[in-house]
Amino acid sequence: MTAWSVLTVGILVVAGVVAGVIGTAGGITSLVAYPALLAVGIPPLAANVTNSVALIGSGASSAFRARHEVRADPAVVRRWMPTTVVASLAGAVLLVVTPAHLFDRIVPFLVLAGGLLLLLQPLLDRRRARTTADARARSTGAASAGIAGVGVYNGYFGAGSGVLMIAVLLLTGSPSLHRANAVKNVLLLAADLLPAVVFAVSGHVVWSAAVALGAGAVIGGLIGPTVARRVPHGVLRVAIACCSVALAGYLFVTVASS
Repeated sequence: MTAWSVLTVGILVVAGVVAGVIGTAGGITSLVAYPALLAVGIPPLAANVTNSVALIGSGASSAFRARHEVRADPAVVRRWMPTTVVASLAGAVLLVVTPAHLFDRIVPFLVLAGGLLLLLQPLLDRRRARTTADARARSTGAASAGIAGVGVYNGYFGAGSGVLMIAVLLLTGSPSLHRANAVKNVLLLAADLLPAVVFAVSGHVVWSAAVALGAGAVIGGLIGPTVARRVPHGVLRVAIACCSVALAGYLFVTVASS
C-alpha cells in the first residue's frame, strides 16, 4: 500500500468517525462524509453514491438504538415506510440516470441546501413546537406529499433529509421530537437499502473508500454519545454548517470555471 493510499484511508476513516459522532448528536452525517470523499479526489457523482452506501452501517446503528421508542408507536412506521421506500428508490434511479456533468452542476445547490438546513435547525424546531395538534391533523395531505418529497431527495442526495423528515413527521402528529427522531432513523434506514443496491449495480461506488468511510462511521456511532456529551452541539452544528456553505461556494466556483 502506498503512502498516498494510507493517507487516503486515514482521512476517510477519521471522516467516518466524525460523521458517526455527528449523527448521534442529531447532525447531518453526509455534510462531513461527502466533502471528505471529494477531498480525496472522487468525482461528485461517485462520491455521492459511495457516501450513501458507506453510511448504511451508521444508519443501522441509529435505527437499532431507536427500536424502543418505535415500539411504542409502530403504526407510524407502518404508515409511512412504503411511501418513503418507494420515493427513495425513485430518487436513486433518478440519480443514476443523471449525466455526471449535470450532477456536477446540481451538487453545489444540494450542499448549500444541507448547510442552510443545519443552520436553520433550531428555528425549525421552535416552529414545530408551536404547531398545534389541530393544525397537524389538517396537514395530513401535505404531510403525505412531504414524506414522498423527502424520500426522493434522500435517494438522490440525502444530506439534510433527516431534518426534513423529522419536520414532516411532527406535522403528522408525532407526540415529541424524540419520538419523531426515532421513527426517522427507522424509515431512512429502510429507505436507504434499495438505493444502495441500485448504486452497487450501477458501478459508480468506490468500494475501497466506502469500506474505510463506513468503518469509521460505525466507530463514530459507538463512541458518539460519549463524545457528544463533551462537545457543545450548537458549536458543532454551526461549524459544520459554515464549512458546508464554504464548500458549496468552492463547488460553485469550480463548476463556473470548468
